[in-house]
Amino acid sequence: MRAMLQANSVPPHLHRAQLRLGLRASTLEGILSVPIVTMSLPVNIFITALITKGFALSKPTIGNLTSLPFVCNFLQIFYSPFVARWFRVKPTAIALASLHLVCWVWLGWKLPALPLADPVAVAKFLLPWFFLASLFNASLSLAWNSWMHELVPPRPRGRYFAQRNRYSQVATLVFVLLLGFALSRGHYAIAAFQGVIGVACFARFISLYYFFQMPGIRPANPKLIKPQRPLLEQVRIVAQSRSLLLYIVFGSIWSFAANCFGPFYHVFIFEELDFSGTQVGLLATLAALGGVFSLSVWGQLLDRYGNKAVMTVGLMLGQLQNFLYCFMTPANSWMLYPMWLIGGGWSAGFALGMFIILLKLIPAEAKSMAIGLNLAVTSLVAAISPIIGGQALAWGISQGYSPLTVYHVAFLVQPILSILSCLFLIKIKEPAASELRTVVGAMRNIRTLSGVLGLSFLVNYLFVKPEKRGR
Repeated sequence: MRAMLQANSVPPHLHRAQLRLGLRASTLEGILSVPIVTMSLPVNIFITALITKGFALSKPTIGNLTSLPFVCNFLQIFYSPFVARWFRVKPTAIALASLHLVCWVWLGWKLPALPLADPVAVAKFLLPWFFLASLFNASLSLAWNSWMHELVPPRPRGRYFAQRNRYSQVATLVFVLLLGFALSRGHYAIAAFQGVIGVACFARFISLYYFFQMPGIRPANPKLIKPQRPLLEQVRIVAQSRSLLLYIVFGSIWSFAANCFGPFYHVFIFEELDFSGTQVGLLATLAALGGVFSLSVWGQLLDRYGNKAVMTVGLMLGQLQNFLYCFMTPANSWMLYPMWLIGGGWSAGFALGMFIILLKLIPAEAKSMAIGLNLAVTSLVAAISPIIGGQALAWGISQGYSPLTVYHVAFLVQPILSILSCLFLIKIKEPAASELRTVVGAMRNIRTLSGVLGLSFLVNYLFVKPEKRGR
């Protein structure tokens, strides 16, 4: 830690010892927050097991539940500028983390009172609860990222976050495996879910102590902030950014494809293939390992051949294997293990490419307008698509078709639409990259989608990818 902090890299209002203590506290906070952060993703083992094994919720309800994190991403457009303007980042992050913790404590306390035989009553509680939890979590993610970007000096930023993320990745893999094992051994009883929530909440409570240990940052000097261009001029600049508009169209199509039936892959595995929590945890671990092992290779390929070319190859190959879901039955479900391992590798390259290419497409003269447009459009699409998917599955089953057949037909949508979206991707021209800080807001949906892709280990990496020196 000392080697990372050169004298000229420490923020002027902090001492080296104070900053060193803060960075250590941030690392410990990241490890302790892994359980509750993992459980807060739109698609994860805990939530999927809860709504399929614990409470048998309907497909439309599952779709509505999955859409809520993206709804919260959209709502941030309207209130996040005011929060950033009027509130200091450290107390804001601590308050949001505490409120998020209260939401999970509330769920653990209420679970025994929810009627197992009345899915409608359960949905009336879970939907508003998940909305509040997602809203606090989305706002916390934005506050945390702003805090870290200003707190961690540029020079050691890459090395520090590489180290921090390695610890978090190991913690995530261990937690996912233990989570699946605990739920399976507990036979998906309410007490088992309460136990997991209790462990996650206790770890988050301890992590708040390390939040307090991390130093705050001073507000930026208003005299150093460049005035923004007039709104109409920003609109004109964005309208003339053809590649950015193509990216938004591509991102919207891909977001619909990934979220329409994407959240139901986990439901399918639990319900139709009868996988246990331990088995699903192993799948998630394989996907993460596939991404971790391939990430450095993807980085080299992206630098050498460009983002859109590598993204197109990664997306198409990854989606071609998803056609196997259309033939998946309990008899051949063993294929899921190599599929998730290989799919994690393909998805990691694609997600990393999405991050880097967006850095290049945001026009510096209209950053706010471009970020807001991209986030608004993709958030709305991502919020609507799982609702449509849940309704479609429920309609198909109500027509008398077997659930297995309905799922097989539905699983044609994601690979077909994803491959077709490449028609827009290959038309994009890649200009020079913008700075990382300009697109933090635009990346919120990729952060949220990491749960759908099974790539939660990429969450922190995408938000702290070090800026190149000399930029």
